[in-house]
Amino acid sequence: MQVSTNRQAINTYGREATSSEVNYASPHRLIQMLMEGALGKIAFARGNIERNELAAKGKNISWASSIVDGLRDSLDLEKGGEIAQNLDDLYDYMSRRLIEANSKNDSAILDEVTALLIEVKSGWDAIPESYRK
Repeated sequence: MQVSTNRQAINTYGREATSSEVNYASPHRLIQMLMEGALGKIAFARGNIERNELAAKGKNISWASSIVDGLRDSLDLEKGGEIAQNLDDLYDYMSRRLIEANSKNDSAILDEVTALLIEVKSGWDAIPESYRK
């Protein structure tokens, strides 16, 4: 009983801490958080595949795909020019690959999407503070 109560408290704290960070985060930090969230859900899905937890795998991949779609929707294709268009194409590709990973139970595809997302995130993380506003 105590373990269950402790887990509930930890989960509640985690949700509240994330909610608080979202409320005060800069637009740059929000994108970082979205990327971190997608990477986390993909990692959970990889574990779900290894444990043959198909319902949980589908839920986590769907969540990751929704986050990637949100990243895609956040792009300003007019102002962002070629870079935004390239990211749009890449996010579209990632979404399609996530769907494929889900239907084939293929963790190698999840690894591919993870590598692509880490590459984009590392570029995003490297943006100098003076350009983040």
